Amino acid sequence: MVNLMYLVFIAMMALNMSKEVLSAFGLMNEQFEASNKDATTSNEGLYSSLASKATESPGQYGPAKQIADKVKTISADFVTYLESLKGDVTKEVERTESGKLPYEAMDKGDKIDEAWFSGDGYSKKGEEIIAAFEKYKADMKAAIGNDPKFKSLNAELDNKFNTADVKDGEGVTKKYLDYHYKGFPAIASLTKLSALQNNVKVIEASVYSAALGKALSEAVSMSNYTALVVLDKNAYFQGEKVTGKVVLGRYDENTKPTSFKGPGKLQNGQAVIDMTAGNIGEQSINGEFTFVEDGKTIPLKFEGKYVVVPRPNEATISADKMNSVYRGVDNPMTVSFAGIPDNAVTANASGGNFRKGSKSGQYNWNVSSASGTTAVVSVTGKMSDGKSVTSKKTFNVRPIPAPVPSLRGKAGSGKGNKNDLSSSTIAIAFPDFVFDVQTSVKSFEVYVPGSPAMIVQGNRFDAKALAAIAKTKRGDVVTINNVEFDLVGAGGYKPPRSSSFAWEVQ
Repeated sequence: MVNLMYLVFIAMMALNMSKEVLSAFGLMNEQFEASNKDATTSNEGLYSSLASKATESPGQYGPAKQIADKVKTISADFVTYLESLKGDVTKEVERTESGKLPYEAMDKGDKIDEAWFSGDGYSKKGEEIIAAFEKYKADMKAAIGNDPKFKSLNAELDNKFNTADVKDGEGVTKKYLDYHYKGFPAIASLTKLSALQNNVKVIEASVYSAALGKALSEAVSMSNYTALVVLDKNAYFQGEKVTGKVVLGRYDENTKPTSFKGPGKLQNGQAVIDMTAGNIGEQSINGEFTFVEDGKTIPLKFEGKYVVVPRPNEATISADKMNSVYRGVDNPMTVSFAGIPDNAVTANASGGNFRKGSKSGQYNWNVSSASGTTAVVSVTGKMSDGKSVTSKKTFNVRPIPAPVPSLRGKAGSGKGNKNDLSSSTIAIAFPDFVFDVQTSVKSFEVYVPGSPAMIVQGNRFDAKALAAIAKTKRGDVVTINNVEFDLVGAGGYKPPRSSSFAWEVQ
């Protein structure tokens, strides 16, 4: 990946870099830094495992621990040095309010060019950097020695930290730092330094693994392993087969118990469980593995639990808003069967439009077209043994409550000056109804004192009604009746007639 990044760097120099490209390098740097944190945690675990093994068996793991100690110090020192170089790149860069570097503004590399180079050669700082690279390689090679199992690591050190001169694409020979850093944007150089830190971490991990060899493990001793009961599922129907395995926290073909006591038998280093579920309720599985370590027998007890539930015979069906279902609106429904996954449950209704929602187990039921005052939902669930169970539930079908005219956010009545009334929009409200009902007002009747009743089309007063309202006096009451409207999305369903609205002119 680093080699590919080098090619991208070179291509960038021939282009007018966009802010998106600089941001992409910033994101790449973030990924390297996150990987470095993870590698640090992983390496600490490997080193801790090796240290514990050396304490437990110093004759076998002592020499490997000595190598690891040296490599740990050398790697930490070099990573710290690389971090100081990154600090030189960013020390004059002002971070954003969130603490992040302004990647799009880090398009210049003059700080590095001035500090690391002098003419066509290196500055004192540049020579220091090359010396640090060479010292790291030499110290690492001295630490791991000439053991054949470290041969590939020696080659990897030479490859990833080679500071020799490099020929560019045009055949011009350039010094290592010149080729990789001179003239590049600051964010690109920062990313390459993070990549070098990642190389150090990877080589450090390889040393630990090679030092441990096949004996490397994540735990310090067999006596500290945890035996795990791994069932195929956590709950079973009465009479159903309980299947699963009892395994160690770390399992491979080289870790095999010498004996096993429990509800099953040993097969390929694991205990295979095969038994029948007992009474309904919580049940226990327990037993013991036996291992031999360094000539000593080490017992490992285990215990697990599972729950036996009765076979389902009734589905759980509920209206998300309330127990009854209402005409003119979509009634959200949740349908499930205890112990049966949602993808094995089907549901339908005896009336109206019953359809699946956007989420598993969710349905919408519009009963506007349902006849009568009740409707039935039927649910079928298919159990894991292939058998099916069906359940039904009856719901009351009710009309939506009587609508109330609404002006300026007030339902039923209101008061204010006649100008407020004139500019009002006539709407429909359903007080204390839990559904958000959408309506479209088509017409209404308005009575103004001193004028005959008027029928107005739409949801706002027309010119004739406005003229009548303009003549009202303080204390007059303007009444709105017989609001005609449609329910949005309710098809041909006709809701109850609306009540009146009274506006007192002040």
